[in-house]
Amino acid sequence: MSGRGIALYPASLDPIHYGHINVAIRASRFFDELVVAIYANPNKKRVLFEIEERVELAKEIFQNYAAISVAKYNILTVNYAQSVGAIALIRGLRVFGDFEFEFRMGMANKKLAPELETIAILSDEQYMHISSSTIREIAELGGDVSSMVPPIISDALRKKFGT
Repeated sequence: MSGRGIALYPASLDPIHYGHINVAIRASRFFDELVVAIYANPNKKRVLFEIEERVELAKEIFQNYAAISVAKYNILTVNYAQSVGAIALIRGLRVFGDFEFEFRMGMANKKLAPELETIAILSDEQYMHISSSTIREIAELGGDVSSMVPPIISDALRKKFGT
């Protein structure tokens, strides 16, 4: 199903996992283009993958999806969304705590950019337990994260942690 316009899926993707990928692919069905926008937060001191690494990994993962592009940004999300002509922000929901955070963020974004809609997509059930922080911790301790991330990400994590 193709919709109209451009949607922005903002995330840090440190690392990207099957939950992120699932939401992006499903969201892309409703828009002509989905921009997976990776936020380069200059205030975030502890990142595992630098912004360029995250962008390259995401580009490789989405290379076979014509409607999905990957970009980085470091400005207010609504400003970046406006700069690419987005009509909607895509947010993924996994657990109840996500709803409260996303609700507050969506309300703030609506105040800043009333023309932008926030669309929440529930993660498929098999991905609800996955989070980037959990993946980082498991991988750092030498655990197997292959059920949570694509092989390219598993390999990148092993290289990062020397496991």
